[in-house]
Amino acid sequence: MAETWDEAQLIADGFERVYAESEWYDGPRAGLADVDGRPHYFLSEDYSHADLADEYSVWPASDAAVEWEREQWAIFARWNERYEAGTAGPETHPGEGGIDASYDELNLLLAQYRQAPDDARRLVGEVRFGPGARYRVEGPDYWFRWRAGR
Repeated sequence: MAETWDEAQLIADGFERVYAESEWYDGPRAGLADVDGRPHYFLSEDYSHADLADEYSVWPASDAAVEWEREQWAIFARWNERYEAGTAGPETHPGEGGIDASYDELNLLLAQYRQAPDDARRLVGEVRFGPGARYRVEGPDYWFRWRAGR
């Protein structure tokens, strides 16, 4: 199990909050997190090279996109609570399409924002895990500390 850190220590060490995760493959690959104190999308497109796995394209998220991402994340997090409690099965996952109309509508609204623009910055993201449940309405259990890319 990964070492966990309390929120005060994470902040003191320069880590920033993650609000939503849209993809995970051997680590966070896409989502929404603070970069320099403001919400940004993050996207790692190279899963095949371990030495590049911590490099991300990051770009600012609009206020509307942040609101929609957090709304969609909350739908997922509430489903995950039911799933872990054994009251919902995998076939009810909102990301499967046709399960939750709000989730589906948000996917359509967000598609344009989730594409990295040509001027996206390249940053290296270091991950630390905070305490608590893996998936919560306020965001996943990990935080990022960012530095300039290679």
